[in-house]
Amino acid sequence: MSSEKLEMPSHQEPNLFGIKYSNRNFSNKDNWGKNQFNSSFPASLSAFLKHQGLENVYLKLDENMRVYHSSIGTAELYGADPISENIFYSFESPYIPFQQLVIGNFPRVDLVTLSRNNGLCLKGLEIKLTALPDNSTCDLSEDRFGCELVIRPDTIVYLACSIVIHFRDDLSGLIALIGEGFEAIEDWQEGIHIRSSVFKMREAIDRIILSILDKQEPLVMQPIWKTEGKSPKLSENCLDVFVWSNLAFTQLFLDVARRELIALKTITRQVRTAVWLFKMLYDFSLHGQIDHRRVIDELSYDTKNDKAFAVSGKVTYPYMRSEILTKPRITKQQIREIILGGGQNLLSPERRFDAIIFNSPEIFESV
Repeated sequence: MSSEKLEMPSHQEPNLFGIKYSNRNFSNKDNWGKNQFNSSFPASLSAFLKHQGLENVYLKLDENMRVYHSSIGTAELYGADPISENIFYSFESPYIPFQQLVIGNFPRVDLVTLSRNNGLCLKGLEIKLTALPDNSTCDLSEDRFGCELVIRPDTIVYLACSIVIHFRDDLSGLIALIGEGFEAIEDWQEGIHIRSSVFKMREAIDRIILSILDKQEPLVMQPIWKTEGKSPKLSENCLDVFVWSNLAFTQLFLDVARRELIALKTITRQVRTAVWLFKMLYDFSLHGQIDHRRVIDELSYDTKNDKAFAVSGKVTYPYMRSEILTKPRITKQQIREIILGGGQNLLSPERRFDAIIFNSPEIFESV
């Protein structure tokens, strides 16, 4: 653990640890809303890990297509020292290096780090702040707790671009990895024409992934906050950060899609996500760009496309299982070292009726 203390002004304005330069003014209450806090706080939490001499848990993919745990320092994750003068935190911003790969505007990414020295993009990350345990695991033993993960369609666009960027100058190589037979699909919008080809699509994605295995890179930052079971009370050890590489993340929904296709023989959200990813890779191999809006809007298969997919804690647990998941390394007392200058007073938590009832047991006490 680092013994170095950062000097803080005696009358500090509301702020988050390590985030000195950003496109959010944390003295403004509007930048402490739920949507902003869910990406700002994780960015600060990972910087705090680095200051404590800790690294993020890094989920990567091996040559046997299995997810394993490594670690990644926050400086490598962000492309610069997270508390240096050179880093700028740009939240909900486009990752410009991928703009050339798509038709239309590239979707905004939760966090883009920039170099203040030259203005160049350093890294782009999707951020998913998740509660531990979720509803599917809260009644299990503590060492079986897991987190629900909800993924938006734009994350799949970012995933596809993180893969095809390695084939910008080798479309023929991408075509060879994809293989033949997909030109025979008469109508991509009809599920009946797609279901029989999904296994071939998955095999093609696997071949592509294996060809760039040594180039996998962080895609999704998944900080966890742990409570005492279903209660709203934080555990003593309550915070940590997991990071999914782009290729490990791909296996998460491909594994689920394969099982669902066998069991249900329908196009579920996970199966549809696999189709979306393949279609983006396939289109890039043919045209050198991805029309991501058209893929997502047209290939809906009678399911709303407000989200790509969601997986419960029972699904994510086998991938994330570790001592750190059971006992996160950052304690609740250390939150005061991350949220600074009274920033907690600017938070605007949702007022949910069920939560208020749950936390008002006196209502049901006998008179």
